[in-house]
Order: sequence, then structure tokens, then C-alpha cells
Amino acid sequence: MHAASSYPIGTPGTPWSALEVAEWRAAQRKHRSYAGDVLARIDALRGAFQVEQYGMLDYGDDGRYPLFVLRSHDWNDALPVALVTGGVHGYETSGVHGALQFAERHAADYAGRMNLLIAPCVSPWAYERIHRWNPDALDPNRNFRANSPAGESAALWALVRPLHGRVLVHIDLHETTDSDESEFRPALAARDGKPYQPDTVPDGFYLVDDTENPQPAFQQAIIAAVAQVTHIAPADPDGTIIGSPVVAPGVIEYSLVKLGLCAGISGARYTTTTEVYPDSPRATPAQCNDAQAAAVRAALEFALAHR
Repeated sequence: MHAASSYPIGTPGTPWSALEVAEWRAAQRKHRSYAGDVLARIDALRGAFQVEQYGMLDYGDDGRYPLFVLRSHDWNDALPVALVTGGVHGYETSGVHGALQFAERHAADYAGRMNLLIAPCVSPWAYERIHRWNPDALDPNRNFRANSPAGESAALWALVRPLHGRVLVHIDLHETTDSDESEFRPALAARDGKPYQPDTVPDGFYLVDDTENPQPAFQQAIIAAVAQVTHIAPADPDGTIIGSPVVAPGVIEYSLVKLGLCAGISGARYTTTTEVYPDSPRATPAQCNDAQAAAVRAALEFALAHR
């Protein structure tokens, strides 16, 4: 789907100033509840996990957002570590609920086998507003680095940094939606003062591997598991998905660390970013959550078998 060539905030060709960012933020509305949708489910998991607060985002009149991680009760430094992250982009619903579903239904299967660290909703302000950015019009998934200007990214970075190099597998749960083309990419172009170039939205599930540390067998194990739940995105006629060459069925590659992406923060041997397509007529919300949970399970099982 293609969006209009102009965006209602800012002047075409001119990057936003603080004035335009404030205008954009004022236009954002709360549509759902982080406390009701996410924190209540985290609280219900206290018997199964050690629940730790790893940060607090204070966004003034928009509210204060505590950040929580689920950590294995039986943490054992002799065991490998698995990191599961969701909701880096708050509008990507199944990333949040898929991570919680895995924690609720499947995490017990890894007791005594792996240490689990699950951050189900990295960007709660954006979750409530069904948005990609944080309130400063920053994309957390381009800002995972030391001294990050994005509070969401900085908090997770600080949590994970002591485990850098000790994490065996990190799976970061995302979605690609029709709103990427109708809202978020046009907004990005406007914010940066660049022309908007329309692209296609992949119909189906795909993965993003690491250009600097490709793990093709790992990616294909996840694709095979998810294909039992939902359909895998085909390549566009030019052999790409969202403009990147398809290196294997349902798999593209990004330079995770260079781009400041969440999946690059842990130094794990096995890393991937999932991308579910919730707007497909062939997928339901439950199916999207199931696909995310299936991806996590496949990723952890492969990592355990090939460590």
C-alpha cells in the first residue's frame, strides 16, 4: 500500500525542530493500557519468575512507566542464557503478547536447561499509543548503543550489558504492518527532511539475520517451525523483502550493531528479529501471538542443540 507523498507536520525537505516534535507528540493519543494489558500479566507471573524493575520512564503529563523483566528463578551461571525482547516498537502488538504467551505457556520447559531473561514490553509509552517512536520522536530500534538518547533503549542496554558475550541466543519480536507505509515511513521521511519513497509490505512472516554474524541454519529452523503456524512472506519480484535481498526463504540480513538494533545488544551467537504481518487476511491476532511463541521455542531449542 502507498501513502500520500506529504505529511501533515513540518515543511517538506526540512528536518523537524523541537517545535515539530512537540506538535507531533501533542497529536498522539492513548488507545490502550500498559498497566492493564501488560503489567497485570507480568504480576501474575511472579510465582514462575523473578520479576525485576530495570528502569523507569518519566514522560511528564503522559505518565511514568516502570520497565520490568522476567528472570529465571533458578538462575544458574553454568547454564546458557536466552534473551527474549518484545515491544521495542510499541505498536507491534504480537511482539509484546507473544513474549508474554511464551513466558506463560512454555518457559517452564527450559527450567534447568537455560537461564531466561524476558523483557516483554520495552516501549510502554508507544504501546499505549500504538506507535513506533518514543515521545521524543526517536525510534528505539535505531538507538541501542552506549549513551543512547532513547530512554527505552538505554534502560535495556544497561540491563543486558553485564551479560554481554554470555548470552547464547537473543530473539527480538517484531511486526511489519500496513501502517508502516501509511504512517510510520512517511513520518520518518518528514522528520528527517527527506522524500518519502513508497515500498511494499510483505504478506507473511520473515526474519532478519545479522550481516556480520549470519546463522542460516538457525534462521531456517525458526522459519520451519513458524510455517506450521502461519505463512512465510515471499520475496518481491526483485528478490527482496522491504528492499533487502532475500538470502534464504523468509530471511533477510541487517547489520544489527551498526544500525543500533535491539537484536545486536547482547553479543549472542544466535540472534534474530522476527517480523509478523498482522494485517494479512490469512492471519488472526491469536495466530500472530502463536507464531511469535513458536519462533522463540524454535530459537531456544536450536541454540541448545548447537551450542
